[in-house]
Amino acid sequence: MAEFKLSASLDEHEDDVRGVAFPHPKLVVSASRDGTVREWKILQQDPPQYDCSITSHGSSFVNAVVFCPPLKGYADGLVVSGGKDTVIEVRQPGRQPNTDAEALLLGHAHNVCALDVSQDGPYIVSGSWDSSARVWTVGKWECAALLEGHQASVWAVLAYDKDTIITGCADQLIRIFSLYGRLLQTIKGSSDVVRALCRVSSNHPSHADFASAGNDGVIRLWTLHGKQVGELHGHESFIYSLASLPSGELISSGEDRTVRIWNNNECIQTITHPAISVWSVAACSQNGDIVSGASDKKVRVFSRVKERQASAEAIKAFEGSVKASAIPKQQVGDVQKENLPGPDFLQQKSGTKEGQIIMIREQDGSVGAYQWSQGNQSWMSVGTVVDAVGSSGKKTDYFGKEYDFVFDVDIEDGKPALKLPYNLSQNPYDAATKFIQENELPLTYLDQVANFITTNTQGTTLGQSSQAPTDSDPLGIESRYLPGDSGSSAPTSSPPTSRPKVLPQTSYLSIKTANMLTIRGKIEELNEQLINEGYQDAILHIDQLAVLKAMIQPLEQNLAGSSSAGDALRNGVDLVMQMVTTWPAGQQLPALDLLRLLAAATPAAAAYRTHKGGSLVDVLEGSKVFEDPDRPNNIMLAVRAFSNLFETSEGRTLADDSFDKIHALVKSSANNSNRNLTIAITTLYVNYAVLFNSEPHRSLQQSKDRGLAFMNDLSGIIRSTVDSEAVYRGLVAAGTLMAICEEIQTAAKEIYDFGGVLKKAEQAIKEPRIKGVVGEIRALLKTST
Repeated sequence: MAEFKLSASLDEHEDDVRGVAFPHPKLVVSASRDGTVREWKILQQDPPQYDCSITSHGSSFVNAVVFCPPLKGYADGLVVSGGKDTVIEVRQPGRQPNTDAEALLLGHAHNVCALDVSQDGPYIVSGSWDSSARVWTVGKWECAALLEGHQASVWAVLAYDKDTIITGCADQLIRIFSLYGRLLQTIKGSSDVVRALCRVSSNHPSHADFASAGNDGVIRLWTLHGKQVGELHGHESFIYSLASLPSGELISSGEDRTVRIWNNNECIQTITHPAISVWSVAACSQNGDIVSGASDKKVRVFSRVKERQASAEAIKAFEGSVKASAIPKQQVGDVQKENLPGPDFLQQKSGTKEGQIIMIREQDGSVGAYQWSQGNQSWMSVGTVVDAVGSSGKKTDYFGKEYDFVFDVDIEDGKPALKLPYNLSQNPYDAATKFIQENELPLTYLDQVANFITTNTQGTTLGQSSQAPTDSDPLGIESRYLPGDSGSSAPTSSPPTSRPKVLPQTSYLSIKTANMLTIRGKIEELNEQLINEGYQDAILHIDQLAVLKAMIQPLEQNLAGSSSAGDALRNGVDLVMQMVTTWPAGQQLPALDLLRLLAAATPAAAAYRTHKGGSLVDVLEGSKVFEDPDRPNNIMLAVRAFSNLFETSEGRTLADDSFDKIHALVKSSANNSNRNLTIAITTLYVNYAVLFNSEPHRSLQQSKDRGLAFMNDLSGIIRSTVDSEAVYRGLVAAGTLMAICEEIQTAAKEIYDFGGVLKKAEQAIKEPRIKGVVGEIRALLKTST
């Protein structure tokens, strides 16, 4: 069978291409960290040329994209995408990004990292960092089932057929569910994080039903009954994506820079890319062409058919870019240059398998990497091995300051990665804590980030060159560090013995991540619904929609720490309060989302008063949000608004003055099963604890009384909650309150049985940070009489 060759290289994206889809021969769809989803429509076949258009543009990176085939009412199909902003966006192809989406699917609490669409029935399945998968009904646009039980991020989802869904998880397990959420099978067998799933053709000789792959670099073949019937070896690092060709062959892509084609159990072709990561691969079911998305910002189409291949010059340029690639030494391991063979080896010895890599000592003293092509029966240059960038010992400038290291931390999702500056004089935990707070990451990452810093700076001391150890990558380019991923390539090491104390917490927490354009689009969409349903007193008119538009950019700037137009935000507060008080409960969600952002961004939110003198707190109380337990997301956003008030001094004053009212509202929702709501409540309690423990509040009897009231709530929350983030924040809030005075410490022991609470938390959640904060609280309790 002919080999795949380059058909087209598509270059419009401005950051890593994380997801690709190939619904039919005339259309490719891609999603990127640049916040866009793009459609590539073919203009001519020989040579292939494509026209690019942006179908969606948000403020956060997009991780995944799939294409829903044509259905009744959607003759052209649907483009479905999701990413960091937690919203799944559904659009008809060909629409402009400033037009309304067909639907915005809300429910996930964290980064959406996986999507699939059923080919046999109208449903979408999604996976998220929030440790859940969800099933969404096309047309109704509602969550039909929540697939629970995962103990970590759900990195892969597969809508296997009209009745069956398969998930792959960072807890190393594969789970098979019914369409309505019943767990049918749990498959153990992967030795690391599961990142990719795909169907296997019915004519495959293994008789497998589906394939999985992940961080261990192995493709495994499974039946739906959980029996492993095959393994495919060849990748040399993480595998990120799998797909099936109409021929029955499998294709895979990963961190070793390659796309690989597998016939039966054999790798028959390796396509090396001039990039570090090949994040995604997809196949066209009609013509068998394939598309890849990679970390060099490019989408590439490959074909076996000569008429659909690129010009000879373009193919030569692609091969030249691969040959010119610089391969960091950390990717290939310890290279002993003096022991390597010379160029003559390439003529004297053949490879033993497709994709085999060897190192050659070139005549100029450099080290070249060569890959064996079984089809061509020759070695092909795929790059030159170089020392990692940043290992020269020079200081690195970051925002006007010099650092020994500036790591690129890939959290599945930064732009292109989050920067982690570090000086050798710093405590790793201090640097990790600052990094987490600045980037609004879960506190679960603290130990992982600190260990990452420690490992990648071992052997380096003050006064010496800031050179990372030879087996690590100081910029995180190859050893991609993926927080929350227990099997990431970040090396592990014991935590530093100088782990700093967590208690008492002294800084306020906020929840501010959002996609402003998506929120605005949803508000405009719902406003049209209200117009059609006759809600004349609630609808937004043209001038009010102009206020909404005017506030978006200043709000984004304020949340990012820049100054912005105060009038636009003040006017925006008035508008949002109108929506909260007049819109039906079913349409309130985006307005509440804007309100929690405004609470953090501007003191105008805390200063707002109705014509009767009511504050933001009074408005939320009067909106009946807290009286509707069937809408926990509305309650969650209202609690987040209370938490975000602590970002401004005016907001803290309002939160202090309105304590009794806020406490009564929130306490009524404390015993709930919604993870996001519980985290919002414990975040609010942390912020109040920080306030009560600060001067002059600390010495007031009122603060002590309020602290005692919270201790009662927190003991119940920590006992009944199994989510690690909620438990951790609850413990931090309790420990900070205990730091106020001995009276609270004594009550914690004798009235609220915090000895039992701590034991329950420690037994339920085996995390170093839980153990650490439990130890600090126990030390506090021992000091009280």
